[in-house]
Amino acid sequence: MKNNVIIVAGGKGLRMGSDLPKQFIPIGGKAVLMRTIEAFYHFDKDINIILVLPASHQEYWKELCESHQFGIPHTIANGGETRFHSVKNGLALVEEGLVGVQDGVRPFASIEMIQRCYDAAKKYPAVIPVIDSTDSLREMIGGEKSKIIDRSKIRLVQTPQVFHAATLKKAYLADYNETFTDDASVMEAMGIDIHLVKGEVTNIKITTPLDLKIGEAICLTCCTRY
Repeated sequence: MKNNVIIVAGGKGLRMGSDLPKQFIPIGGKAVLMRTIEAFYHFDKDINIILVLPASHQEYWKELCESHQFGIPHTIANGGETRFHSVKNGLALVEEGLVGVQDGVRPFASIEMIQRCYDAAKKYPAVIPVIDSTDSLREMIGGEKSKIIDRSKIRLVQTPQVFHAATLKKAYLADYNETFTDDASVMEAMGIDIHLVKGEVTNIKITTPLDLKIGEAICLTCCTRY
């Protein structure tokens, strides 16, 4: 089956406290977004990579690629009003096979984990990587009251989320709903069961200055992978 990936990179860097969108910030000497693209290219050099960027960021990205001699083939789609609309724009460039959806600022997905997701998606129409929660959790139940949540029943969701392309396209015909926090939630709204696979604690999402420091440490300790 043909492999596709939609890499969604529409962040503005507000939580990063930077004028530079977080996907363009260097980590280990290379833009976060470049590392994300490289992860999927190393997994499958024939994968169809679709990068979703706001129109206002596309010229900067082109200049960044030229200055870093970054030549991994990819197609650019315009970002939308929300993540939902951005993914929908990317899906328009997918024809068949399997399609993963990856956060543009999640640059440390290993080849092994990406392989797990795509292999599972050959059997199941919707696959997402998850990790266990190591923290205690509480649910707010009104006012200042809260109650403990059994963390053994909780999983933290990551990307890439991988699907049968035709099924995901059908799911994205739905009208936008605020409950659509990721692609699995869109599929679930159509009645599709979600299959879970093992994620990775190093598969972090770069959204804060602390994440950047952690990412730099990952680069230093896992330099052969990243």
